[in-house]
Amino acid sequence: MSLYRLEHPLPALDRPVVLAAFDGWVDAGAGASTALAQIAQGGATLATFDADALYDYRARRPTLDIRDGRPAALEWPELRLLHVRHGGRDLLTLSGPEPDFRWHALVADVVELLGRLGVREWISLGSIPAAIPHGRPVPVFGTESEPGLLRGNVAAGPTGLLRVPGAALSVLEMAVASAGLSAVGYFAQMPHYVTGGYAPASLAILHALDQHLGVELPRGDLVEESGRLRARLDAAVAADETTRAYVARLEAMTGEDRPLAGDDLIGEIERFLREERRGDGPTG
Repeated sequence: MSLYRLEHPLPALDRPVVLAAFDGWVDAGAGASTALAQIAQGGATLATFDADALYDYRARRPTLDIRDGRPAALEWPELRLLHVRHGGRDLLTLSGPEPDFRWHALVADVVELLGRLGVREWISLGSIPAAIPHGRPVPVFGTESEPGLLRGNVAAGPTGLLRVPGAALSVLEMAVASAGLSAVGYFAQMPHYVTGGYAPASLAILHALDQHLGVELPRGDLVEESGRLRARLDAAVAADETTRAYVARLEAMTGEDRPLAGDDLIGEIERFLREERRGDGPTG
């Protein structure tokens, strides 16, 4: 049985591109999922996926609304493929929480569905923690199934060998590339000392997509949200001498214009996970 269900007859699409982001792993500060949500607003659902087969509800529980002491509504995790048009381009957004189960079956079904839709290109979106200060522009690095696919000023990286726990997003990206589609990824880096949402990462991803797709994508209120977040982070850093000294050190390191290295990135991811468990760091 297929894991997806078509909600409407397949539309006629012109060189559609898939943009994919999952909540959870490889989505630090919700940078990628927030960017994709902006793009997907007003989109029509083409397909939904079998949540009962894909999610562990004890690990990813549905959200319960209780109104005046009465259970009123449940919001279940879901994975959906939507169709939206921006700048004359047909874009398909694949989004939802990262699936817990049946990755191999999901990959096979997604590849089959994209073939039916005539998809030509896959773009993964992600955000990761890094040793960067919040006062600098958000760096973006990329992945590509073959050299020359990335656009704008985004370079493939990181340099060297990087071995980290794999994401369902990366499994899908590799599978669609093996099926003959062009596949790239754009990954924003956010300060590892920030907890909560990080709108500047979402803006950086949207800018990279503008350059890649040749269209101007919607920002919503992300610009204003980024300004408010910058002011809060500046105040939080200024109030603590240790944090202030650490951020100043990051500023100096950023000025050295060092390439992103795999070993450095692993260290920052490990630091991010430790601090996330403890709840350390300024809150966005």
